Amino acid sequence: MTAATTRPGDRRISPVFLGILAVMAVTGWATWTGFAEQPGVAVFLFVTAAWVVSLCLHEYAHARTALHGGDISVGAKGYLTLNPLKYTHALLSVVLPVLFVIMGGIGLPGGAVFIERGRIRGRLRHSLISAAGPLTNVLFAVVCTAPFWLGALDGVPRDFRLALAFLALLQVTAAILNFLPVPGLDGYGVIEPWLSHRVRRQVEPFAQFGLLFVFALLWLPAVNSVFFDAVDAILRGLGIGDVDAYCGFELYRFWQTDPYCSVSS
Repeated sequence: MTAATTRPGDRRISPVFLGILAVMAVTGWATWTGFAEQPGVAVFLFVTAAWVVSLCLHEYAHARTALHGGDISVGAKGYLTLNPLKYTHALLSVVLPVLFVIMGGIGLPGGAVFIERGRIRGRLRHSLISAAGPLTNVLFAVVCTAPFWLGALDGVPRDFRLALAFLALLQVTAAILNFLPVPGLDGYGVIEPWLSHRVRRQVEPFAQFGLLFVFALLWLPAVNSVFFDAVDAILRGLGIGDVDAYCGFELYRFWQTDPYCSVSS
């Protein structure tokens, strides 16, 4: 099956997504130029809008891969329009991840495009559908960090650099969490087709609690330390230092910025 089996209207980009993209562009420009009277507010809106854009692209990647895998129902459901309001659980897919960003500076795996798995043939296709979403976060992280690992930071304003660093942190945390082989997360979806029917039946009841289990573990200091050490190591590999990531988060939370991280340009 290909995209040709969907109607043109099913693939038309949603005005809702275009509106979010416009907010990201305008506030990104304001952050870059220093036009905003309150730089922290511009950074907050820029990063939040960019994060929602990445959530939409994450779900679009799932849906688009499913379409080419044989599930032509994703078009009629509106998943190919990049409209977050079309997701199965808009609250869980968008609102909750944004709240987690604000409260804890962590990229919560959102998610909820319903794929009719019965239409998909072949274990590899099932795995690719699950992997497509977090791979989008990986790509987003690479794009955000490009000025850092390319050594092209000359002329990039400080506030914009910090915003990119924090946005990259969100993408890295989202990718790591999504790729965990825990029921309910994309990582488990990658390996599930290769498990025996008996194992899948035994694991299925725990899928709805998988994400809660992961976040309960992250409350444990030892686990939290290992997780963020891994995040920091990846970010350093992409050219982002601990200070940039930390100060990006503090700048994002403009209402309680650490004096250590001045918001002046």
